[in-house]
Amino acid sequence: MAPTWAPAVGFTLLPHVGGFLGGMITKREIPIWYESLQKPSWRPPNWMFGPVWGTLYTSMGYGSYLVWKELGGFNEDSVVPLGLYAGQLALNWAWTPIFFGAHKMGWALVDLLLTSGAATATTVTWYHVNKKAAYLMFPYLAWLTLASVLNYRIWKDNQNKKQS
Repeated sequence: MAPTWAPAVGFTLLPHVGGFLGGMITKREIPIWYESLQKPSWRPPNWMFGPVWGTLYTSMGYGSYLVWKELGGFNEDSVVPLGLYAGQLALNWAWTPIFFGAHKMGWALVDLLLTSGAATATTVTWYHVNKKAAYLMFPYLAWLTLASVLNYRIWKDNQNKKQS
């Protein structure tokens, strides 16, 4: 039998899996592609993205554990709230390979907007299950808004560049 703390740790760490894999793509592409792009003066510095995403992934992961626990595990009641969460997480993980890997900034924006919609639906659903879990999603929603505006601006400002 698994220790009682194992689900909390597992749910909390799960989002970091995609973040870690995406980070390998990002690290490779920053010096050879991203730095060549025109970016707005108001963008956060590159060093900020890792700590912010680490915090957001931890927060949403722990929130998913709270929902899972509140609903008594994986069952009929958890299909929608955890299914929405899984969907938004998959969309979140897809952004890095689209933006940094494929250099498809427009498609990355579409992915971000879908992520934002799915994350909002997740938050609303979670609110009816566990308010603390929903509140843990608020910083993520704010960051997705910033990321969407930044992605849009970079895409618009670099449309004349070849999208390799």
